[in-house]
Amino acid sequence: MPTMINRLTRGLVLSLMLGLSAASHAKETHTLRLAQTWGPNSPILGETVEHMADMAEKMSDGRLRIRIDAANKHKAPFGIFDMVRNGQYDMGHTASYYYKGSIPNAMFFTTVPFGMIAPEQYAWFYHGGGMELMQQVYEPFGLLSFPGGNTGNQMGGWFREEINGVEDLDGLKMRTPGFAGEVMAELGVAVTNIPPGELYTALERGTIDAVEWVGPALDFNMGFHQIANYYYSGWQEPGAEVQFLINQNAWDKLPADLQEILRVAMRTAAYDMYIQSTHASGVAWSRMKDDYPDVTHRTFPADVIEALRAATEKRLKEVAEGDPLAQQIIASQRRYLEQVRQWTNISDKSYLDSVAGE
Repeated sequence: MPTMINRLTRGLVLSLMLGLSAASHAKETHTLRLAQTWGPNSPILGETVEHMADMAEKMSDGRLRIRIDAANKHKAPFGIFDMVRNGQYDMGHTASYYYKGSIPNAMFFTTVPFGMIAPEQYAWFYHGGGMELMQQVYEPFGLLSFPGGNTGNQMGGWFREEINGVEDLDGLKMRTPGFAGEVMAELGVAVTNIPPGELYTALERGTIDAVEWVGPALDFNMGFHQIANYYYSGWQEPGAEVQFLINQNAWDKLPADLQEILRVAMRTAAYDMYIQSTHASGVAWSRMKDDYPDVTHRTFPADVIEALRAATEKRLKEVAEGDPLAQQIIASQRRYLEQVRQWTNISDKSYLDSVAGE
């Protein structure tokens, strides 16, 4: 009898210990450090990160917390890739095309000139194999990458002088990053990539003649319209996606349920950024037209667009040479665009052209 009691006691103690262990695990708190390219209180971009972190903490009942460091804290706005890869930070929020020097194929996952608009690009990511290709690019660096929010179709930039032809681009000093910068350089533009916090001063002092940032939602607060009057529609970033980067080791340390919560929080915050950007751009453009009547909207002349398209094709061929993965990504994006654009043309484009009016 005592032996049976001892066994029952040991069984109860073991069950209690296992239960306490499970409860302890359930309440275990995980804190991830995130570095972002953007400065403190950055509208839309910074808000997207804050929104994601807030959702993750609430959905996890406080078990997953994300501490955000803005660019003024870590002092390396274009160093997010290296800091997350090296484990200095667990996560990052940035744009993949900033790192084309270190990881050339990353630029395809922000946007490609003359490529997909935001809904088409999201469809490619989640239903056309884009996520799998993106992971092939980042896996060798011990990283995971997730779509982190889309600005929608970006504007082509603010110019001090009107662009009337290709010759006006030769020698022009302009801030425009990523693949578009390489294309502009093909046409004689002196391209530079300046951190966001320095753009206004560079334009004001004449360090640059033109600046491409995002669109009215973010451009208005930057004040570019106070210096340059010509605002051009875009060609270079039809659906500009920023990204969440996660260190693989940090991800692997999270329990499966927290991984899923983080995945859902990132995906939801990314979509919310897209609709917030659409709303904010509409509000900002309306205000800009009312308060700054000297601002003039322009589209690039046909010969400029033709030259930009030709330069884009040339650069894509050069990038793909000798790089099977680049060839695979380009082919995947083109196949998907050819398919999905047929629907975009007879739905959204047709509606805007024939029904919506002004």
